[in-house]
Amino acid sequence: MSKSIGLAVIVAALALAQDASISAEHIREHTRYLSSDALEGRGVGQRGGDLATQYIAQQFALAGAKPAAEDGTYFQKVPLVGIETQPGTQLSAVAADKTVDFKFGDDFVGVDMNQRPDERFEGSVVFVGHGIRAPEWNWDDFKNVDVTGKILLVFTNEPTSTDPKFFDGRALTYYGRWTYKYEEGLRRGARAVIILHTTPTAGYGWDVVRSSWGRETPYVKLAANERALSLTGWMSREAGEKLLGLAGKTVDDLLAAAEKPDFRPIDLNVRIRGRMLSKIRNLDTRNVAAMVPGSDPKLKDEVVIYSAHWDHLGIGEPVNGDSIYNGAIDNATGCAILLETARAWAAMPRKPRRSALFLSVTAEEGGLKGSAYYAAHPLVPPGKTAIDLNYDALFPWGRALDVVLTGAERTTVLPLAQQIAKRLNLEISPDAQPEQGHYFRSDHFSLAHAGIPAFSIGAATKFAGKPADFGEKMYQEYNSKHYHQPSDEFQADWDFTAIQQAAQFGLLLGQDIANQDKLPDWRPGESFHR
Repeated sequence: MSKSIGLAVIVAALALAQDASISAEHIREHTRYLSSDALEGRGVGQRGGDLATQYIAQQFALAGAKPAAEDGTYFQKVPLVGIETQPGTQLSAVAADKTVDFKFGDDFVGVDMNQRPDERFEGSVVFVGHGIRAPEWNWDDFKNVDVTGKILLVFTNEPTSTDPKFFDGRALTYYGRWTYKYEEGLRRGARAVIILHTTPTAGYGWDVVRSSWGRETPYVKLAANERALSLTGWMSREAGEKLLGLAGKTVDDLLAAAEKPDFRPIDLNVRIRGRMLSKIRNLDTRNVAAMVPGSDPKLKDEVVIYSAHWDHLGIGEPVNGDSIYNGAIDNATGCAILLETARAWAAMPRKPRRSALFLSVTAEEGGLKGSAYYAAHPLVPPGKTAIDLNYDALFPWGRALDVVLTGAERTTVLPLAQQIAKRLNLEISPDAQPEQGHYFRSDHFSLAHAGIPAFSIGAATKFAGKPADFGEKMYQEYNSKHYHQPSDEFQADWDFTAIQQAAQFGLLLGQDIANQDKLPDWRPGESFHR
């Protein structure tokens, strides 16, 4: 069946190669194939991932988009290692004559970022609040205390406040993301960083943490002599109470202390000893990159990037007898848009002034690793990259009345995006869950981190002929029942109109940006800059 699906898409692409409009049917068929059982969930370092990247490259070639990787192929090799922490991993806390042992999975999870099969470490525990130093908000949890070699205990998220100008109010900033906590700990010379989990501070339960960190995760391979943390980990609230009990404190004590601007790091007079046992393997994986050259001799060296991650979770633990995590919505839909946009762009009789780079990245599900690698090893310099327009998990539920642009307001592109939305009779809706920090959780963020204006063109929330709460109810159902589950499968009755609209919006926006005299930029006050 997979061969016939692939053949049907190829025939359709050839038949309409000169049609520069966006086809919902093409997006449907790409989504169908990329999420079929034949591709085994598109796992990184697995057979299905190889099949997916080969298919994407073939479709770029059929569209007329040229190879864009360094070696004249469509493939940018991404040197990753897969790390799977083993059940025998040990962690204990010692104070005076008392010792508390913690069980991996139930009490704590984590990864040895030194990428060694057997890593032992020990250090004194220092609580550093939310682990944030943010001069723009006059906030510093470290107060110049030297934490070199220490085990840092932190909460995720940010200090709470009713002031909408303090840490952007309800919207989560990057300081609140767990990834920032590890990065800051490493910058300050810590030996390990453990996030003390509570459902309110994290925004999700311990089961989400345990399942996310309980499987093989891809990481960029360490360079020679590169320093890393011996443990990037999480500890459950219940285990945290046991740890803090050794110091005569409670989780609520530390939560209260972390909210105060005059907070200073607290040496808990507790030592942690750990032994990280890891199964490590090299992962053969790659980004897929294709280019349609621009028409302006001076500007064609600059690019508009369209991005979407191709990977999903591959073959995993069976649910109701199904072990293939197909990832139809997440993110076969985004890849399908990427392929159809490349075909439409290449079919334009006269190309825009700047070039278009179509980038399908690996290992998003493992923490944006493929896009992060591209940002560190760009095929086009960031200073010559106009923007990144990213697609990740769009919903096929009918005709859209709106579009959500995650982060467009951070850039100078927003007025242009508003004009195009008006042309297409679409409303631009705000992020309904700014406290979840969606801007920092998809591949555009890797490029933003490198200074490139970047945002995602997201899923619609309002649909023609449907009740006002239809989009929210469908999203909640997807998120609770199908997100990262084998049931995220292609359905024959899906209506791809909204996804076609999102693709059309992105095509028009990218064309207009490609034809502008000046490169877009960040709005004043944004933390990202070229």
